[in-house]
Amino acid sequence: MTTVVLADDEVLLRKALAALLPLEGEITVVAEAEDGESAVRETLRHRPDVLVIDLEMPGVDGLGAVAQIRRERPEQVILMLTRHARPGVLRRALKLGVQGFVSKSAEPAHITSVITTLHEGRRWIDPDVSALAVIDDNPLTDREIDVLRVTGDGYSVADIAARLHLAEGTVRNYLSNAMQKTQTRTRHEAARYAREHDWL
Repeated sequence: MTTVVLADDEVLLRKALAALLPLEGEITVVAEAEDGESAVRETLRHRPDVLVIDLEMPGVDGLGAVAQIRRERPEQVILMLTRHARPGVLRRALKLGVQGFVSKSAEPAHITSVITTLHEGRRWIDPDVSALAVIDDNPLTDREIDVLRVTGDGYSVADIAARLHLAEGTVRNYLSNAMQKTQTRTRHEAARYAREHDWL
């Protein structure tokens, strides 16, 4: 029997999956979570075989929740449900060690088989998800993405430098490069442009 924590802010979808997954295979849903914070809490409390988590949730999103869980429970097996497989997001999820990606439109039987696959120690990325991940036109480096992400949160150059453990001059260089690549005039415009293009 595979134990699962199910995290998704769409109540109808979450309840449907919670009801259908046990019918499709040897699965027990031990807890449900409606946002990232409760996903972290329920996962650390129940220690499921597999965490099934939606990418886009209010407050702490799926990636934020995964990052927190990884710190406490690095061995946790994670299946991410997604509607929009953006290249930058997929890269970040893979860096965080997410083992599986499935489209939210997938049949419950398919999600069940993927849960079993991950529980057996293998990986799975749906073909439609991986195809989108390959289309990557992001010209920004990882460090430029880091400084733009923190810029988007409204921090000053000094704050960004402190948060990322970089010199202020280095941060300015990264921001300048990012502004040139995005052809924007300010770091906030660059951050907005990068976010609109799904690079952050």
